Amino acid sequence: MYFIGYDIGSSSVKAALLNADTGIGVASATSPEKEMAIEVPHPDWAEQQPENWWKEVVNATAMLLSKYPVDPAQIKGIGIAYQMHGLVCVDKDQQVLRPAIIWCDSRAVEIGNKAFRELGEDYCLSNLLNSPGNFTASKLRWIKENEPAVYERIHKVMLPGDYIAMKLTGEACTTVSGLSEGTFWNFSKKEVDKALLANYGIDESLLSAIVPTFGVQGYLTPAAAALLKLAPGTPVTYRAGDQPNNAFSLNVLNPGEAATTAGTSGVVYAVHDKNDFDPQSRVNTFVHVNNDAGQTRNGVLMCLNGTGIANSWLKNMVGDITYPEMNDLAATAPIGAGGLQVYPFGNGAERILENKTLGAQVKNLDFNRHNRASMMRAVQEGIVFGLNYGVEIMTRMNLKIQRVRAGNANMFLSPLFRQAFANTANVVIELYNTDGAQGAARGAAIGAGYVKETEAFKGMECLSVIEPETSIHQQYQEVYENWVTGLRNQLR
Repeated sequence: MYFIGYDIGSSSVKAALLNADTGIGVASATSPEKEMAIEVPHPDWAEQQPENWWKEVVNATAMLLSKYPVDPAQIKGIGIAYQMHGLVCVDKDQQVLRPAIIWCDSRAVEIGNKAFRELGEDYCLSNLLNSPGNFTASKLRWIKENEPAVYERIHKVMLPGDYIAMKLTGEACTTVSGLSEGTFWNFSKKEVDKALLANYGIDESLLSAIVPTFGVQGYLTPAAAALLKLAPGTPVTYRAGDQPNNAFSLNVLNPGEAATTAGTSGVVYAVHDKNDFDPQSRVNTFVHVNNDAGQTRNGVLMCLNGTGIANSWLKNMVGDITYPEMNDLAATAPIGAGGLQVYPFGNGAERILENKTLGAQVKNLDFNRHNRASMMRAVQEGIVFGLNYGVEIMTRMNLKIQRVRAGNANMFLSPLFRQAFANTANVVIELYNTDGAQGAARGAAIGAGYVKETEAFKGMECLSVIEPETSIHQQYQEVYENWVTGLRNQLR
């Protein structure tokens, strides 16, 4: 039996086909070939057209099935992973009312800060485990304040994954994990938070019905099936935001386990068994995929917006060079890049900096000493240092992160990046042959009842283990401390 997983990113849509009997991914596809556009109609805004995500789901499915033709009747479930914190608004006919406000859009920061003050820090942190910040609920309040004609036409609001599920099944629904990522969820009362909705003047009826993370969430409509060349009635049986799903994909389900990813943005996500929070809301707590009435499983997430996008920006500036060539060239520069420092905060408000928008900076550039290799190394090290800055906040929440798992993709394809991460954070890194789309397919197999959680990860292989090296660990610590000193000076 087979299961399809989709990963709806801001750069592309990935699809994976999993043979659930062997636990092996038999095919994968990514669409489009070039990155999807992010519209920036105003500084610090970021929007995408939800219809484009759906178009690329259709394209990626066609590519997938052309690579591995399979009888649609043998595909027994669909799983969805998606970019978190976005806002999609649809009318009663399920038509999109405006472009989606996506995760790296900073327009609602002050709205969230105001609610944080009005509701009270103690209330928000004890019940939401976060400041309302720049999350989905605050983005919806921005619509209400600034686009009242659009707001009046809203029938349902949804996250990007909810929108794709609606296109597949015709049903508007969401999950508890999804509600928590939008700061709609009260962890203490285990229900939608009424106080935040009242503060924002939002009617609870705009939220979609709740379905389980694992389990039947709807069935493929004849119209969607015809577009995808799949069987009508195929169930959607799993849904999660990209970071909870990335952790699930790596079998990170229990307290003390952690996952990391470094695509457009970079994340470290650790599982906690307590309703805990950072007093300054610099890292955020969401409901993990395997949370239930019998066990508390939350995901504590630190996010650095400027990760792969910083490396991509440098690649575009340099010109005719590949990422592997960049990695090789960066490795020729010394640890610390000869004093060159990069602060990769150029992709919107950074939560680890209390939602400040510092912008990216390059410091200590010396025209006589520094070259392309120096810059390439400084960018990779700056990304690592930003991630570690967030990890240190997490450790103050009594999360002991000693070993992290990652997919063998994106920035983790760089040996230098892996080495810098392991030695700066003093952690062991395990790399696996999986990704978010394949994880969504595994989740679909569990949700369909075809495999148990304990059986879902067969076929997943650890490709390599990177450990801190005594000979260079201290060097990275010294360079990191200098970088942090520079950051603190910027934050004053």
